[in-house]
Amino acid sequence: MSNSGMKQRLHDDMTAALKARDEIRKSTLRMALTAITKAEVSGKEARELADAEIVDVLSSEAKKRRESVIAYRDAGRAELADKEQAEADILAEYLPGQLTEDEIKTLVTEAITSTGAADLGPRGIGKVMGALQPKVKGKADGAIVSAEVKRQLGA
Repeated sequence: MSNSGMKQRLHDDMTAALKARDEIRKSTLRMALTAITKAEVSGKEARELADAEIVDVLSSEAKKRRESVIAYRDAGRAELADKEQAEADILAEYLPGQLTEDEIKTLVTEAITSTGAADLGPRGIGKVMGALQPKVKGKADGAIVSAEVKRQLGA
């Protein structure tokens, strides 16, 4: 079927959820596998995604769920927010551990020091973000990292 361990794990877990009649887990994993398949066939040529690319797809799906939770809570739709939160929690099981706020602050400080962007002020944001991206990819929301960079550079 597939040479991807992550994709196989998702399939296996979906089958287990199906047998256990766990509707929310089943539907969430089915949605995740559909998103992965969509990513595989997009572009000029269909291809198998590597585990790192699958994590990127799952991160994107989890971010959509987190944003939906906020939107539903603001609109007073608690039942929909709870469903989206449950889906986000299930997807989080397949993602690398997220960085804490303190870890993000430390990484940003190190990146500012190593790039010499402290002297540039707000003009150094791109330089710092470029240095940080490989370190935080899949482990932290880009918006949170960007906000911390801007805060530390005084933008």
